Amino acid sequence: MNAEEMLEAAKLALRIVTDAFDDEIIDLLNAAVEDLGVAGVIVPDASALVRRACITYVRMHFGQPDDYDRLKKSYDEQKAQLATCTGFTEWGR
Repeated sequence: MNAEEMLEAAKLALRIVTDAFDDEIIDLLNAAVEDLGVAGVIVPDASALVRRACITYVRMHFGQPDDYDRLKKSYDEQKAQLATCTGFTEWGR
């Protein structure tokens, strides 16, 4: 999934149809990738699991969601699972 497709997927998850927030959403997607990288996760373009974690990160940080705590817990679990999986880290290679 390329950057444009990832942006569209994040906007769909946020229920946003305007381009007015694209810069903020792109910044959040980049922050999600960096955050996963800090945890040791390699971010392959085609991974549905990584894409879902990034979208969860965006939903957690965009605006002031009522379900922040639930989203935070979900993202932390996704990140932990990816960080312990040899297919998404360099530790098993």
